[in-house]
Amino acid sequence: MHSDQPVLITGAAGFIGYHLALRLLKSGTPVIGLDNINDYYDVRLKLDRLKQLEQFPDFQFQRVSLEDRPSMESLFQQVRFEIVVHLAAQAGVRYSLTHPHAYVDSNLVGFVNILEGCRHALVKHLVFASSSSVYGANTAMPFSVHQNVDHPVSLYAATKKANELMAHTYAHLYGLPCTGLRFFTVYGPWGRPDMALFLFTRAMLEGQPIQVFNHGKMRRDFTYIDDIIGGVLRVMENPPRPNPGWNSETPDPGTSYAPYRIYNIGNNQPVELMEFVEAIEEALGIGAKKEYLPMQPGDVPATYADIDDLTRDLGFRPQTDIRQGVRRFIAWYKEYYRV
Repeated sequence: MHSDQPVLITGAAGFIGYHLALRLLKSGTPVIGLDNINDYYDVRLKLDRLKQLEQFPDFQFQRVSLEDRPSMESLFQQVRFEIVVHLAAQAGVRYSLTHPHAYVDSNLVGFVNILEGCRHALVKHLVFASSSSVYGANTAMPFSVHQNVDHPVSLYAATKKANELMAHTYAHLYGLPCTGLRFFTVYGPWGRPDMALFLFTRAMLEGQPIQVFNHGKMRRDFTYIDDIIGGVLRVMENPPRPNPGWNSETPDPGTSYAPYRIYNIGNNQPVELMEFVEAIEEALGIGAKKEYLPMQPGDVPATYADIDDLTRDLGFRPQTDIRQGVRRFIAWYKEYYRV
């Protein structure tokens, strides 16, 4: 994708936001990145991501919190955006058990400020991050965007479901084209330190045991970052149109009579947690000491994305298998931390 118009990326110092900004900047598209650099995880990692982006003259950074309404209004008044990619959020299922207000401030109040900015600026496409967590208590696999998702099992998931509903309202009331992406366990270089791959790698290199929840009986649709970014770029270029076949008597949750769409963006190949651990052991050449624990509150035993809609509409198909992706992450980790 190449555009002379700047793209706004919120959460630009985050894992997915950094990789998306980097890809756009390399293609010659100007990027304005927004992030509040909070301390949910290692601030140094976020600042080092930003250093990579600041090497590009077409990158501008603004340190702003989403819930700072005057600053958000000012940003949208100063710059005309055709595309906004909203990736900033308070992330993490377990953290939401102990810090609920952080999720309300960032994910609800902050998202209203994004929607209002897009509405008044006549943005042509808002792409926003949802999460596989919205499937909550659902057990029918693979998870489909055409399923009802009204039973979240964490506050984080509830705020992401709320984002989908809020975006639909703006698509309905103001004709704002909105696409929500339900991300499935994204991993890769520059990843988040609170995610399993990072935690396991660090523990194993330090000779510490890894915490294996639900006694290892977990499955995740691990999706490599490069595949995710390829999908996001395709989505950005294709604003949603109203679905002419949408029926109010049998409403389809994944589409709408308004310019609104929800997609799963995952690998479509769930991996057993123990197979994931084996891939890390193989790449590190270290056997893991395992501490088996029960399921954590707010967690789900399995995620598995039905990506048929994204494949059919936009040709999205992940290319990276788990062992290849894990090897690339570990090569980055060793270089970054000088292991």
